[in-house]
Amino acid sequence: MASRRAGGRVARKALRAAPLTEENKPVRPGMEGGRYLPLSEGDIARIQETILDLLENVGFSRSIPSCIEYVTQAGGVFEDGRLKFPRSLVEDTIANAARDITLYAQDPVHDMHLSNNKVHFGTAGAAVHVVDEWKTHEAYPGKGMYRESTVLDLYDAARLVDKLEHIHFFQRCMVARDIEDPRAMDLNTTYASVMGTAKHCGVSYVDPEHAQEGLNLLYEIAGGEAKWRERPFASVSCCFVVPPMRFAEDACKVMEVCIKGGMPVLLLAAGQAGATSPASLAGAVVQEWAEVLGALVYANAIVPGHPCIAGPWPFVSDLRTGAMSGGSGEQAVLMAACGQMGRFYNLPTGIAAGMADSKVPDAQSGYEKGYTLSLAGHSGANLIYESAGMQASLLGFSFEGCTIDNDMLGAINRSIRGIETDAENLALETITDVCLNGPEHFLGHDATLSRMQRDYVYPDLGDRLTPAEWMELGANKIEVRSRQKTMEILETYFPAHVSEEMDQRIRDRFNILIPHQKMRVTN
Repeated sequence: MASRRAGGRVARKALRAAPLTEENKPVRPGMEGGRYLPLSEGDIARIQETILDLLENVGFSRSIPSCIEYVTQAGGVFEDGRLKFPRSLVEDTIANAARDITLYAQDPVHDMHLSNNKVHFGTAGAAVHVVDEWKTHEAYPGKGMYRESTVLDLYDAARLVDKLEHIHFFQRCMVARDIEDPRAMDLNTTYASVMGTAKHCGVSYVDPEHAQEGLNLLYEIAGGEAKWRERPFASVSCCFVVPPMRFAEDACKVMEVCIKGGMPVLLLAAGQAGATSPASLAGAVVQEWAEVLGALVYANAIVPGHPCIAGPWPFVSDLRTGAMSGGSGEQAVLMAACGQMGRFYNLPTGIAAGMADSKVPDAQSGYEKGYTLSLAGHSGANLIYESAGMQASLLGFSFEGCTIDNDMLGAINRSIRGIETDAENLALETITDVCLNGPEHFLGHDATLSRMQRDYVYPDLGDRLTPAEWMELGANKIEVRSRQKTMEILETYFPAHVSEEMDQRIRDRFNILIPHQKMRVTN
């Protein structure tokens, strides 16, 4: 019996060591969600009717002239200083909007196909601090220190994400606080992102001239504008609205430049419940989706069928203080409801989850991220932004937290995959064989060995040792293991998907502020 067990362990170790093809991995980008439905059919109908009413009778204020021209030519109405959207115009736009779109990556292996309920996890946010867990604050020994984030931190975050399997795309997660000039900040944010990872990147700009410069940089990397338009490997996150129901003038100008420049756009509406959107959760869903659908009409009036991602991001306030509460149960169900509405419209949809209120990657952070991300993923939204590394309700980014979150996202993605119930998975033949032909257990059975890697996700950092084994190895908590893994990646991994020659051409043409020696392994 001992020999049989030893042989089984050897076989399992060999199987674990063998690389898997993409189709045989237990989880991969684009697992099908949509099983969690916080809204009934009647709820959806009432929400939809209220949205159409709001767009038709209230509309938006502060529309820029070009927006008014595009939308009124499409059938909108401008009166009493507000741009209104007749329900027929909204319904026609939804019916004809782009679906089944692909968000390309510099490396095609990371392309993301946004169709139906396919779910992908990525970063995002505008944290102004880094949680420096490998340093200590003199006033709080052993605790993480918050410091201002830099453009090099952003590049490092992109490098880290490039090596983390279960984080499928990268969007700016920090603000480069060491760059004061907004134009230089926008340009270098784009540069740090696309140089740090070959996965799809999300970028943003505060001024239309900055957007055009960013596009020119992306054209350069792509090998020209025509090649970029064939495979745009970055999308723009556009906060086009100042809630409630007011267009943001500069952001609208940025959106127009990016749409005309061939860049997919995330139409992002981010009201805060009880402050800039209703405190009622249903009202928050109504407002954010109304704002997004108004922008969808606007975008399609500029270029019909342009690839757009609906981004209803209603945030929650702690109504006792007014502070944002990204890790609350209300936040979890609210975002999931927005994801369900995206499936109702059958539009490419991105929501936000994983925005822990906790300041460091601790137990509070784990439980807040666990339920907010699980509900978001199971809602079937195509893109889950801010899903890794975010702390302090988006004010801080933790590198170690990002690595821990990668483990969590693998497990969540496995739960999204669910259980297959075809004849092979029901295992009648396997059970019969074990019961009738011995050895009356499934250890070492061919069916077990074949399922080990195809059906099961194994954590990189999560501990499954016995207490004795754990103590023998130093009794390290996950934060320590994550710190070691994170430092290993950042000290050794420098992506080379953009050549040295291309990097030099970019530096000759654009105002790049990250020193070249910081971006390559030096001897």
